[in-house]
Amino acid sequence: MIRIRNLYKDWKEFALKDINLEIEQGEYFVILGPTGAGKTMLLETIAGFHIPDSGDVRIGGRDVTNLAPERRRVGFIYQDYSLFPHFTVEENIEFGLKLKKSASSDANKKRTAEIMDWLGVSHLAHRYPTTLSGGEQQKVAIARAVAVEPSLLLLDEPLAALDRRTREYLRVELKRVKEELDITMVHVTHDQTEAMVLGDRVAVMMNGQILQVGTPFEIFNKPLNEAIADFVGVENILSGTVRDNKSGVAEIEVDTGANIFAVSSYCEGKVKVFIRPEDIILAGSREESSARNCLKGRINEINDMGPLTRVRLDNSIVVLITKQSRERLGLRIGAEVYVSFKATSVHVVR
Repeated sequence: MIRIRNLYKDWKEFALKDINLEIEQGEYFVILGPTGAGKTMLLETIAGFHIPDSGDVRIGGRDVTNLAPERRRVGFIYQDYSLFPHFTVEENIEFGLKLKKSASSDANKKRTAEIMDWLGVSHLAHRYPTTLSGGEQQKVAIARAVAVEPSLLLLDEPLAALDRRTREYLRVELKRVKEELDITMVHVTHDQTEAMVLGDRVAVMMNGQILQVGTPFEIFNKPLNEAIADFVGVENILSGTVRDNKSGVAEIEVDTGANIFAVSSYCEGKVKVFIRPEDIILAGSREESSARNCLKGRINEINDMGPLTRVRLDNSIVVLITKQSRERLGLRIGAEVYVSFKATSVHVVR
C-alpha cells in the first residue's frame, strides 16, 4: 500500500534520513519512538504536507512524491483533533464530503448519518466541539476522516491527550475501524502499550531514522541494539563475553561476574545481553526454580507500579512481579533472593 524509498528531508535543525518502509494493504502499522524522533514529520511527508529533498513515496502503486495532499486520498487525524469549533458535529463530519463535490447534498447527509450511527456519535450531532469530552472529540475526528473513504488513514498521537480508560476504549474502536473498513492505518505514538496492542507491525524511529521494523513481539523481545532495548523497556542490559556454545546454547560471562546461558548462535566475542524484567521469576530459595539461569542477589529497591512491583537487586537485575507475589514472598530491602529465567528469554546481540 505504501512504499517509501531512500527518503531524505532536511529542515536544517532536523532531518529525515534514508527512510525505507513498506506497509501492506489493510495493515495497522505503528511508528514508535521518543519525542523528537521525527515521527510526525514522516507522517506529514506521507500525507504530502512536506516534499522530500530526495527519495520517493508511493501509495497504492502510484508515485505521489510531488502530489498535493488533497489528491492523495489520505485521511489525517491530529492529536488535537483539529475540529472546526464553529461547526456542529454533523457539520464537521460532512465538511470533507462537501469539499469532494462528488455527491448530492442529500447523499452527503445520508453518508454522514451512517458514519455517526456506526461510530455511536449520532446523539452528538448538534453539539459543538467545545462541549464534547476528549474521547468524544476524537471519535468525531475519526468519523470525519473516514467519511470521505480514504485509501489510507494517518494518525498522529491520536490518544495522547486522553485518560487511561478512554484510551483503552478508543484502541478497540480504532481496531474496529481498520477491520470493518479494511483500511490501511499508520499510527504514530511514543506509547509502547499502543504499539503492542494496535500494531500488526511496528517501526522504531529515533533521530530521524528507522532503526527496526517487525512484529510487536520482535520489537519488544528481540531489539536489534541497546538504544532500542532501552527504549522498549528491556531494563536488564548487560555486557558480556561468550565463553562457550554447546548445541546452540551460549554461555556468557556478564560484567557482573555471573555466567548466563542464552539460546544464541554466537560462539565467541563481546556481546550485549537483553532480558525483559517480566521474563524473570523471583524466589526465596534456589530450590524453587528449575530454570537454566539462577542468580543470587540482595534487594536494593522495591517500587510499587500499580498492579506490579519493580524490584532491583544489588547485581543490577531488575524484576517485575505482581503484588500478590511480593506479599507471598514477604520481600523487604536487604533480603537475599534468587532470580531465574529461561535461556530462551535471553536475547543476545553484537
